[in-house]
Amino acid sequence: MEVLRFLTENPLDMIKDFGLSWMDLLMKIIIPMAMTFLIAGYIGLERQNVGKAAGLSAHLLVSLASVGVAIMQRFIYESQLDLIFQGIAVHAESQRIIAQVVTGVGFIGAGVILKSNDNTIRGITTAGTIWAVSMLSLIIGSGYLVLG
Repeated sequence: MEVLRFLTENPLDMIKDFGLSWMDLLMKIIIPMAMTFLIAGYIGLERQNVGKAAGLSAHLLVSLASVGVAIMQRFIYESQLDLIFQGIAVHAESQRIIAQVVTGVGFIGAGVILKSNDNTIRGITTAGTIWAVSMLSLIIGSGYLVLG
């Protein structure tokens, strides 16, 4: 019952299965997730308080998904580097997944922008904040905590 091992085992022991030290776990996963949660939460709360449709939950979902993709991409890149240093040939295009996040968030932003009957356009700022939150999340998840 390898699949249900997490129910009976200490969850802290499973971190060792991924080859992560506590410092790696903290610096590469926990702190980036917490930073993006706080930044997106603040921006999303502001959007929600002014009555916009894309508020706290939308900003948090986009940011946590973006930081998760960036963290995953970072681990893929590091594992590819390990293989290259071992002399194993790898096709290493390390930023392809992140590029797809930029495209996907653009579509989400386009869905937030509305043109009403009186030719006014609404939602530009909210679309911009969703895009900015996603880009900040990608930056932070890629390991550039100070830049984010």
